[in-house]
Amino acid sequence: MCATCGCSGDAATGHHRHEHNHPHPHGHGPGALVEIEARILAKNDAAAEHNRAWFRGRDILAVNLVSAPGAGKTTLLERTIADLGAEMPLYVIEGDQASAVDAARIERAGAPVVQVNTGTGCHLDAAMVARGMQRLRPPTGAAVLIENVGNLVCPALFDLGEQAKIVVFSVTEGEDKPIKYPHMFRAAGIVLLNKIDLLPHVDFDVARALANLRSVNRTADTIEVSARTGAGMAAWYEWLRHERAAARQAASA
Repeated sequence: MCATCGCSGDAATGHHRHEHNHPHPHGHGPGALVEIEARILAKNDAAAEHNRAWFRGRDILAVNLVSAPGAGKTTLLERTIADLGAEMPLYVIEGDQASAVDAARIERAGAPVVQVNTGTGCHLDAAMVARGMQRLRPPTGAAVLIENVGNLVCPALFDLGEQAKIVVFSVTEGEDKPIKYPHMFRAAGIVLLNKIDLLPHVDFDVARALANLRSVNRTADTIEVSARTGAGMAAWYEWLRHERAAARQAASA
């Protein structure tokens, strides 16, 4: 079991099984647990820095999409690929505990994709992303969109080497999610409030949700979108263009 998040240690990339690289605590008291957690995160952070340098050396924008299950990450990616794929090379890493259902959807949408299955693990880590990148092989100047496992807890702790964490927050979830899961929303560089086409049909107060977000993160960009209808997606695409340009500028500095 992972000392940091409680998940067990299985991971698989495609059809190849990999260890989850998390040590297993052996009941030595709270102090030992904290020490193990620190070692886990330190090891992950070192791998994340390696990923970050790899992305930077190739002018690649890498972003980490996180959300609760069912918030609409995969639909958002499908729409993004359809609308933006001709403008910039988009590559996807799909993280799920099991199956390749979402990877198949991304492939049909027209983007190269690698499925990373974590077994009973509740998040991607930097080593999994590194192995995924070895198979994905994005070209110089590409944008890599990493769809993390649907979970508002564990992915907040694990840096993947991304340029930004993107929280996809659905109007079907309730306005209180930012204050219930502050670590995730605090880590966000941008929050996409998705499924706004459903606002007439759900009890969701946008102003209250944004106020809750601002109580934990005053700096994150926010964009209201509907991946189904396309509302607000132009602003999301502009954000991606800006971040890709920033990544390329940083690589040449």
